[in-house]
Amino acid sequence: MKLAARTTRIKPSPTLAITMKANALRAEGRDVISFGAGEPDFDTPYNVKMAAIEAIEAGFTKYTPVGGTDELKDAIIGKLQLDNNLTYRRSQIAVSCGAKHTLYNLAQALFEEGDEVIVPSPYWVSYPDIILLSGATPVILETKESDGFKIGPGQLDRAITENTRAVVLNSPSNPTGVVYSYAELEALAEVIVKKDILVISDDIYEKIIYDDCRFCNIASVSEEMKKMTVVVNGVSKTYAMTGWRIGYIAGHEDIISAITKIQSQNTSNPTSISQKAAVEALNGSQDIVAMMVREFKDRRDYIVERLNNIPGVNCMNPKGAFYVFPDVSSLYGMSCDGRKISSSTSLAEYLLDEANVAVVPGVAFGNDDHIRLSYAMSMKDIEEGLQRIDDAVTKLTAS
Repeated sequence: MKLAARTTRIKPSPTLAITMKANALRAEGRDVISFGAGEPDFDTPYNVKMAAIEAIEAGFTKYTPVGGTDELKDAIIGKLQLDNNLTYRRSQIAVSCGAKHTLYNLAQALFEEGDEVIVPSPYWVSYPDIILLSGATPVILETKESDGFKIGPGQLDRAITENTRAVVLNSPSNPTGVVYSYAELEALAEVIVKKDILVISDDIYEKIIYDDCRFCNIASVSEEMKKMTVVVNGVSKTYAMTGWRIGYIAGHEDIISAITKIQSQNTSNPTSISQKAAVEALNGSQDIVAMMVREFKDRRDYIVERLNNIPGVNCMNPKGAFYVFPDVSSLYGMSCDGRKISSSTSLAEYLLDEANVAVVPGVAFGNDDHIRLSYAMSMKDIEEGLQRIDDAVTKLTAS
């Protein structure tokens, strides 16, 4: 059977693939601890679940407007005003089936063959493939850990060509957990305004932030910058609502109109019941968020210290999200029982086979010197999983 050429240009999501493989091994009876999934292990807040139940009982189970209900759009507008000091109208908001769906619709609305989209590396695994599916070319802009895994204004300026349409900014970042400061965003904004390109600001981890960091959106730098920014967010990470599939976007009316038109032909509206739940998540008590962040911080503090005590592993302290991205390149060239470690992929395979621990190879995020571990899991599993990693690394010897 002949398949469309676009299917050969992309790959399955490696993070989902790792999770599925771990689940399959568990089903076979293996005691696998997975650091793969980017999914909070907390339950969806009770008040949010009750809002969904009430929606079902009230018969709110039919189609809604394609781009989301006015009630949910108003809740999103209120959130953006309160949290980010950004003002939008309903016509500037669209709701989709998760932030990934939002980004896909956005790429379909904006990009085509011949266009370039700048993606800082390390990046979330789906950015390049979403861009490729639109016909455009992802331009990977590598960052270094010594620079905090952040792009600078000069580096961005040099990467922009006459074909550049947009740059993706993800802060807090998956996989590194880095957070851009207001001053850093101001410096980038100068280049972006001068070059007249769009910014896709992926804010999905906005509320999961630690220490003395403060979240800033580049759209808040100036009114001019706001006009050149589309803000992507959702309820999945902040409210432990991954399965509810609600993401949203705020931006120029023409972009939102195009996205809504595309969505009318791929999924139609997001789930009616999930929209009611999302309204409650945004408008209701935010106590659950603070509780989750406190727990994530405790886990982060433990996992960073523990990883840095494993010989050959060096782990930066992330300021947001719920991932660590340790440098494991010092282990490359080592071996165990004739099995040589030469890359993040071979190390991940070794840890799964030898230690029953699943991690995501850094090459999936554009950096083969690292691996990604999620700490959106119980402290008990973190402790056991890290001990297994420590034991497996200890078995490695220089070749």
